[in-house]
Amino acid sequence: MAAIILALLTRRVLLSLFAGVVAGEIILSRYDLLLTLQSTAELFLTLLSTPWILKTLAFAVMVGSVMVLINKSGGVSGFIHTVQTRLALVKSKRSALLLVYLVGIVIFIESSITSLIAGSIGRPLSDTYAFSRAKLAYVCDSTSAPVCSIILLNGWGALLLGLIAAEITAKTIDGDAVSWLLQAVVYNFYAFAALMVTFVVIWFGIDIGPMRRSVPASAAVEKKYSGNMWFMAVPIIVMVGSVFFFLWLSGDGNILKGSGSTSIFYALIVTLVAALVQYRIFNVMSVKEWALHSLAGARSMLGIAAILLFAFAIGSVTQQLHTGQYIASYAHYFLSPVYLGAAVFIAASVMAFATGTSWGTFSIMMPIAVPLAAGVDANVAIVMGAVISGGVFGDHCSPISDTTIISSMAAGCDHIEHVKTQLPYAVFSGLIALCLFVTAGFLVN
Repeated sequence: MAAIILALLTRRVLLSLFAGVVAGEIILSRYDLLLTLQSTAELFLTLLSTPWILKTLAFAVMVGSVMVLINKSGGVSGFIHTVQTRLALVKSKRSALLLVYLVGIVIFIESSITSLIAGSIGRPLSDTYAFSRAKLAYVCDSTSAPVCSIILLNGWGALLLGLIAAEITAKTIDGDAVSWLLQAVVYNFYAFAALMVTFVVIWFGIDIGPMRRSVPASAAVEKKYSGNMWFMAVPIIVMVGSVFFFLWLSGDGNILKGSGSTSIFYALIVTLVAALVQYRIFNVMSVKEWALHSLAGARSMLGIAAILLFAFAIGSVTQQLHTGQYIASYAHYFLSPVYLGAAVFIAASVMAFATGTSWGTFSIMMPIAVPLAAGVDANVAIVMGAVISGGVFGDHCSPISDTTIISSMAAGCDHIEHVKTQLPYAVFSGLIALCLFVTAGFLVN
């Protein structure tokens, strides 16, 4: 909580995350300052020697290279020219935001990639049609994770299938993991509510709370764009296709068993090489220019990589402190089968908010919630859906969430401004989800 409060008060995310890590290590070291320094150093050394974390940090850096390349090549301008002039699909602030919304839904392979692509497309549209970067960050964030938690042909599906399969192996529940997951998705109320609320906000131009103050006072002068959209489309198609291929390869023929971090890491390498080949064939940029733009993009993402590293560190500390189990224990006060889904949703939301990770929340809550539901004869699928919904909702509200950080970066928005402006919409979607869980509890149980 120290990290969250400091982030909101000081708007300095790195400092706040570091303070949270140190505070946690002080508790774990039983207030021994020398031991705290040692354990903090060991924590970061461990993180930097963990393969999947290194691959994730490398992905964060390399994706900056890809974004700069598709921009400098004229790919982004070409895409906007196509939808704005040739196809006449974008004519207003609403249609521009709807385009970003649709991109966020269509690219469901990985939440970070979804936010980054949608943000890259939305930035110039934001300047042209005078909607704030905070509004853009909200649309990017509120489509990426919800869509990835509904269309589960990605790392999200692999993680959730594994957690459910573990409960089947433990004889907590019977049946097939895929069938259970498909049932749980039906009850992923927050994801559906967030997508619905985001669409309504875009269509009717609803700005509430801090978002109202972030909207430009006057319309911008419309800009004209030119370029070749294929200089953006080809790298993105290669990137998305490569993620599927490497998921299939690392999963021995089953994409739902593949390694998400490994797949994204190698997909970015393939994308950078493909961009170089394409740009050289069409003489868009030299090898030297490609290298310089790639390095510039990588440098621009070093701050985000640092924030991600500290976010992983504070996640490790909260895990060692058993923060998740402590929060989940309060669900025992709501053991009625009717209200269990709502109680689990609240517990998962608080946990994801406090830890800044939806995946960590899934990993902690699923082994607790499923046996709990089976023990009190509640509907297990509803409880699974509550875990997924709560994880995404709490993650959306948390200033220490990696997906929230990436969404604000992708939109070019101040991170704390994004958290504050998104919060009212996320809470409203969360309240809708809570009411639906209570209703479903009454109807099903």
